[in-house]
Amino acid sequence: MNIRTPLVGLAVLVLLALSVSAGVSLGSAPVPLATVWSIVINKLLPGTFDAVWSAGRESIVWEVRFPRVVLAGLVGAGLAVTGAVLQSVTRNPLADPHLLGVSSGGALGAIVALLHTGLIFGLVTVPLFSFAGALLATFAVAGVSRLTGAGADRLVLSGVAVAFVLTALANLMIFLGDPRAVHTVIFWMLGGLGLAQWSHLAYPAAVLAVSLLWLSLRAREINALAMGDETALTLGVPVARFRMMLFVVTALLTGVMVAFSGAIGFIGLMVPHFVRMLAGSDNVRVIPLSAAFGAMTLIWADVVARIVMAPEDMPIGVVTGLAGGIAFIAILRRRSF
Repeated sequence: MNIRTPLVGLAVLVLLALSVSAGVSLGSAPVPLATVWSIVINKLLPGTFDAVWSAGRESIVWEVRFPRVVLAGLVGAGLAVTGAVLQSVTRNPLADPHLLGVSSGGALGAIVALLHTGLIFGLVTVPLFSFAGALLATFAVAGVSRLTGAGADRLVLSGVAVAFVLTALANLMIFLGDPRAVHTVIFWMLGGLGLAQWSHLAYPAAVLAVSLLWLSLRAREINALAMGDETALTLGVPVARFRMMLFVVTALLTGVMVAFSGAIGFIGLMVPHFVRMLAGSDNVRVIPLSAAFGAMTLIWADVVARIVMAPEDMPIGVVTGLAGGIAFIAILRRRSF
């Protein structure tokens, strides 16, 4: 397994680079790969190539598709890492930010910020409110699960119940909001990457980088927690405090990603299982590989969303929901609870 992991990592990086290239190239108006990278390199190193392409094509590549692909990679990586950590911490193979209601909480926070409070803290208002909603959902799921009894099945059922409640509250906030602004929040209900802008990408990129680094450094402690609280305690892990820290970090990751992409389901469920099939269950490998596979998966899901109904964009949440539902059934068939 140790021999295979570096090879898997190298293969994933190559596939990720190819996925980024395809994500920028493909669409209702395809752009040749040579033109794509000529434009990108010219933007980074002005004057490298003669601009033989049109201004419209340059705008499509640099202003529309490339930031969209980067956002897809960031969101996919964040959601996949969150799913991998939640599955280990809860010892539940069905744990996922969407199924556990965390994404619904993030969407609720974003809707409240957009329709009721306004951007009172500037551009960080929506991410802050989304993080608060995701954190509230996380604690609500933990509380309901403890109230109704411990167990893997109870945790998932608690998450589904909390997700229903938060979705109902989100719908109420939409109903009470300004009807002229309601169309703007449909984005957060269905998921989408069409609002990606270079100026906004710094926020999810920074949160992902810091969170991924911290989680990777604490991967062995996450492994201990995955073996059970008693085992983790004997290994010197402060279980209650460490689990709380993990919940806060995963809520931060989910909340910020939802703030920029809407509620996208099942990436956190599917990707970690696939990674464990390739590289084993050690979170030292699972966490970074989940980030890479999650990025690649959401980039290709976005390509499908852009092509299927071209020139219209299908909400990316529809694509991941269809694929994730099939994966969910497959996991249920493979495992008994």
